[in-house]
Amino acid sequence: MKKVLIVEDDRKISLAISLSMKAMGYGIVTASDAVSATSQARKECPDVIVLDINLPGGDGFMVANRLQSIVQTAAVPIIMITASRKPGLRERAKAMGIADFLEKPFGVTQLADAVETACHPANGMVGAAQFG
Repeated sequence: MKKVLIVEDDRKISLAISLSMKAMGYGIVTASDAVSATSQARKECPDVIVLDINLPGGDGFMVANRLQSIVQTAAVPIIMITASRKPGLRERAKAMGIADFLEKPFGVTQLADAVETACHPANGMVGAAQFG
């Protein structure tokens, strides 16, 4: 069973994502801040990480940078999510090699497609091609 780490500080959003991923057959691990995100990723070795940008204890870019520098998490695909409309976020994520970037609100199908593509890169292109 593939495992998804969901890093989201809003409990309702985290629960909604968790339920939809469980329904698709994924194992779920959650974290609600930047510090626990890194420790959960190291401990659980997920197949993909859904990472909110705005988090307590640091932003998603800091977390992604940290995870990309740790041997056991460096190759784990990251899907960034955000409600922010701040210019340049998508480009910054793309430059970091983030697998996909979704703006809230996003649909369950949109997230499911991003997770499936990230978990099974042979079925589609991961990386810059995912960015709209």
